[in-house]
Amino acid sequence: MAAVASISASLHLRPRPSPHAFAMPGMPSSLPFRRHRMRSRRVAAVQQDAAVWTPAPVSSSGSSSADGSLVHISVDLSDAADLAASYTAPGQYLLLRVPGEDELKPAFMAIASPPGGAAFEFLIKALPGTTAEKLCGLRDGDVVELGAIMGKGFPIDRITPPDEAQTVLLFATGTGISPIRSLIEFGFGANQRADVRLYYGARSLQTMAYQDKFLNWESTGLKIIPVLSQADDSWKGERGYVQNAFLKSQHIANHFSTGAVLCGQKQMAEEITSALVADGVSRDKILMNY
Repeated sequence: MAAVASISASLHLRPRPSPHAFAMPGMPSSLPFRRHRMRSRRVAAVQQDAAVWTPAPVSSSGSSSADGSLVHISVDLSDAADLAASYTAPGQYLLLRVPGEDELKPAFMAIASPPGGAAFEFLIKALPGTTAEKLCGLRDGDVVELGAIMGKGFPIDRITPPDEAQTVLLFATGTGISPIRSLIEFGFGANQRADVRLYYGARSLQTMAYQDKFLNWESTGLKIIPVLSQADDSWKGERGYVQNAFLKSQHIANHFSTGAVLCGQKQMAEEITSALVADGVSRDKILMNY
C-alpha cells in the first residue's frame, strides 16, 4: 500500500547528532555515552513492543479480487473494545503481526472498514517473505496481534459541510482503496454534493478489489471511474494511469468549491495535487493520510 508505506517511512525520525560526533576515533570519553544510548534504546524497544500488541481472532478471510492477488480479512474485536473505540477516523492505520513470526517485521495496514464497528477489516496483497504473505494465509479462528491506532486519518472537516466542497474527487490505486473504502462507507455527505467521483486504478478488472461494493457506493451519490493500466481489448472504459484519465477531462465546475482525497501511488498523488493546485484548488482541501 503506497500511501501507508510513505507514512511508515515518515515515522522513522532522524537521530540528533551525538555531542561526540566530531570526537577522534578511540577517544574513551565517548564510549560510556554510546553504550548507555544503546542500552536505553533496547529497553525502550522491548517496553514498547510489550505494551501495544492486542491479540484478536480472524473472523473471515477470502479473496477480494478475481485473480486472488488481494485478500480481505476481518478481525473480531469483541474482546478488544478499547482498541475498536480508538479508531475514530477513516484513514487511520496500525501495525499487524502474526504470533510466532518474530523474524518478520510487522506490517503497516490501513483499516478498510469504517469506524464504529466491532471488527477491523483489511485488504492485503501478499509479498513473498513478509508479514503480508503470512496474513494472506490465515484462516477463520487464527490469531493476529494488532498495534495501537496510528495517525489522525483524513481531515474531513476541511471539506465539511458539503457547501465547502460541492465537488469531491477521490483517487485510489491498488490497496490504496482501503482507506477510501472506509471513508465512503463512513459517509461524508456525498449525496449532498453536486459532483463526487472516484478514480480507481488497477492493472485489470481481475486485480481490482471491492467490485461487489460498487453498487452500494454509487447509491451514496458516488460516481466510480475504473482506470485499467493493462486492460484487454474488451475493456471500453478508461485506460492507462489514474492521473492521465483525470487530467484528460477534468470537468470541474468550480475549483474554489472542490476538494480531493488521494491514496495510493506516490507519482499519481503528486501529479494530481500539482494539477489541482495550478487550477485554483486549495491545498487545504486536498486530503491525504496523516
